[in-house]
Amino acid sequence: MQRIRLRYTKRGRLRFTSHRDFQRAFERALRRAEVPMAYSAGFTPHPKVSYANAAPTGTGSEAEYLEIALTSARDPEQLRTLLDASLPAGLDVIDAVEARTPGLADRLTASVWELRLDGVDPAGARRAVDAFNGAPAVEVQRRTKNGVRTFDARSAVVSLESVPTQDAQADRPSDRPCAILRLVVRHVTPAVRPDDVLSGLRAVADLAPPVPVAVTRLAQGLLDEETGTVTDPLAPDREAGAKEPQTAPATAAATAPA
Repeated sequence: MQRIRLRYTKRGRLRFTSHRDFQRAFERALRRAEVPMAYSAGFTPHPKVSYANAAPTGTGSEAEYLEIALTSARDPEQLRTLLDASLPAGLDVIDAVEARTPGLADRLTASVWELRLDGVDPAGARRAVDAFNGAPAVEVQRRTKNGVRTFDARSAVVSLESVPTQDAQADRPSDRPCAILRLVVRHVTPAVRPDDVLSGLRAVADLAPPVPVAVTRLAQGLLDEETGTVTDPLAPDREAGAKEPQTAPATAAATAPA
């Protein structure tokens, strides 16, 4: 059984698709691309697809990951091309590697987020960021299925900074004045999400954007504690593949989707 790890995006209006919506679209893409999927056993077999730390509904992402199991070998790049052509624009498969190391989910320990605050003065945003970074703890509340929960949103934040508008990487450009925040946050329990940090900014500096904030995940992977950067979680698989001896080319190339 071959395992392939994919990186995909949620761009534009497709940021509003739920994880369940994406699962349905991806399984249709697998059928259209005639991917030789491995299936689970039991009365209701389903494709062996492992999703890792999906972004919340309403947020964009440049770095979502999943892993699929195949019954026969395929070239990862060819498979990526076929799947990308079988998905709607905005759900784009941008990278594929053969899984050669264990524990993809274990390497997703932090995320880099970009927050676009339309209608917010950048100077005011910088003051709010300074107040948040200077606070020893920032308690926020979130409603869960078990009621309202209070937790510290500051402890999980590795870095929070205001960046120039021209450095923005999010996929929702605007001509209106806005502030751009860049956030690196650890994946902890309970999870600290970008909207929790926004609640924290409101609590410490009364920062309240007049319109909904556009949130985009730029990266997720293993956190380098020394530099505070987030590394590519697929890099170990590429490195392991480069060290292995070359094998015969993958056979039975899939046909392009109709």
